[in-house]
Amino acid sequence: MKIRIIILFSCIVSWQVLWCQNVIEKSITDFKALPELTNAIISFQAIDMSSGEQIATLNPSLSIPTASTAKLFATASALEILGAEFRPKTRIYIDGTIDKNGMLNGNIWIRGGGDVTLGSKYFTEDGHQRDFLISWVDSLQKLGIKSVSGAIIADGSEFGYSGAPDGWSWSDMGNYYGAGPAGICVFDNLLKMHFKTGASQGSKTELVTTFPIVPNLTFHNYITSENVTGDNSYIFGAPYSLDRFATGSLPLNHAGFEVKGSLPDSEFQLAHELFQQLTNSGIIVGEGAKSVRQENLDIKNRYHSNFQLLITHEGEKIIDIARLTNMKSVNLFAEGLVCLIGFQKTGFGSTEEGLKQVEKYWSAKMNLTGLFLKDGSGLSRSNGISADHFCALLTAMNVSKNAALFKATLPVAGKSGTLSNLCKNQLGEGRIIAKSGSMSRIKSFAGYIDSKSGKKIAFSITVNNYSCSSSVLTVQIEKLLNALAIYE
Repeated sequence: MKIRIIILFSCIVSWQVLWCQNVIEKSITDFKALPELTNAIISFQAIDMSSGEQIATLNPSLSIPTASTAKLFATASALEILGAEFRPKTRIYIDGTIDKNGMLNGNIWIRGGGDVTLGSKYFTEDGHQRDFLISWVDSLQKLGIKSVSGAIIADGSEFGYSGAPDGWSWSDMGNYYGAGPAGICVFDNLLKMHFKTGASQGSKTELVTTFPIVPNLTFHNYITSENVTGDNSYIFGAPYSLDRFATGSLPLNHAGFEVKGSLPDSEFQLAHELFQQLTNSGIIVGEGAKSVRQENLDIKNRYHSNFQLLITHEGEKIIDIARLTNMKSVNLFAEGLVCLIGFQKTGFGSTEEGLKQVEKYWSAKMNLTGLFLKDGSGLSRSNGISADHFCALLTAMNVSKNAALFKATLPVAGKSGTLSNLCKNQLGEGRIIAKSGSMSRIKSFAGYIDSKSGKKIAFSITVNNYSCSSSVLTVQIEKLLNALAIYE
């Protein structure tokens, strides 16, 4: 009798497990069969992290572009390799002596350390973006500097000058989300442009002002005033180029409609900003603002005993940068984290070197076969990441000493960040923490689900080349995520 009860109980449990799995499998089967996905490429996996059991899969090993879910690799790697409390540093040097009259007989050098938070809107209130510059000038004045015979020279050379990672599109690089990484970043590497628009459709727009002011910027404006409700303009321009082209349309009858683009040259811009701040404070700089790249300066072994370190400015903590990277999906921050990893491990902060270090770290913890990382943000369409890769990363981070910190960087479905509208008032609300990704014909989600039954699930879904709108696809993905939220 006892044996029969045990067998019956085992059958019931097995049936419940199979039934739950079948529900998820049916959900992904129904999803795959949607007419909007006839020509789509899908990579999906959901696993029970406690048992390692696969709940359901669809092409889990297929490596495809994923958009911003790639930021999970950048943020997880930064926490693991650099540490949550690490702060990037910007250093201010002088290469001459200060005489009795307060004249610095030499130059002021700004040595970049890959800090993406200088004057960032995410860490400062509007109108206070230049507070760090004011602090630097105060420090220089306290040292007795009243004038400078040489120049302000910005040096971001230890991170290279590639301008943009491999696979970034020309149509992205001039826009705000295409602001590339650099050894020196300032104001989120954004150029805010304010336009006056006309009263009639098709009328010209006028660029009124920019923040910051970029010396020698040439702006080719082809934006028209139209009966539209938002920003339908596009900014084009290569890294370091002072030529910017703008097309598209903006709403009628605005005195100062704001459009955001990428800053052409953040290294020179910071030198210019400090030069202006010094000038405003009455300190004359004889040779103005310069940059290592523009002047093609050889900086090997430059910071030796003849250089005097005056100021060390610490940026924000890695954990705070990572949180904003995932919550707000800030491309520049993700790229900056990758570059910082390369810099701290090898002394050279290029995207390529950073990604080598990322892959070196994870190769000991997961199978990297088929993983192709070309940037940190996911903006590159040359990236190839599978659901297997994401679930392996998420599982590894689940048992990391940084697990709680990493999970706290992720938006909560229906509650926060880029997931504030996902599964809103649905079964998945509050049970899903994940990173989302979205580009033209790419939609993705990857993260954790705390199911109603207490199951701890890692999941990833990426869809390429769907024929419906992004919002319609999201509704269909929500059905799958809601099913996982009640998985037993």
